[in-house]
Formats: sequence, structure tokens, C-alpha cells
Amino acid sequence: MPYTKTPRPYKHEYEMEKKRGEHEDRMERQRARRALDKKGVNRAGKDVSHKKMLAKGGTNADGYYLESPHSNRKSTIS
Repeated sequence: MPYTKTPRPYKHEYEMEKKRGEHEDRMERQRARRALDKKGVNRAGKDVSHKKMLAKGGTNADGYYLESPHSNRKSTIS
């Protein structure tokens, strides 16, 4: 398990995320989670997933849906 002996370097991770350009994508996913919460959708035990995978040409504008963590994280990239 990582970071068991030293504290996790959140500040460094955040700066690296911004340098890689991942920060805005992350914030977009968080906005989607908040929108689902506002609608009263129970997300317990589910992941917010893109309708079309980003790796397959999807965008954040395509929309989101709830999916089991196993299904969302399995490798479906060919």
C-alpha cells in the first residue's frame, strides 16, 4: 500500500496534475458528481462514467452515467 510510512504529497500531486492538463478534466467529473447529487441520485458504490470513453474519442460534453466500479475500471481499450 503506497504512502504508509510518509504522508501523501497532495500539493505535489496537484501541481503535477495541473502541468499535465488533467485538472480541468477532474473538475468536470466533479461537476458531474455534484449535478447527480443535486438531482438526488444515489451514487453509493457507483462510479460516474463517460458515455463514450475518452480513450475512444469521447468528450466530457458527451455526458455521464453511473456504472459499477468493476465495469468502469476494466480495460476495454483495444
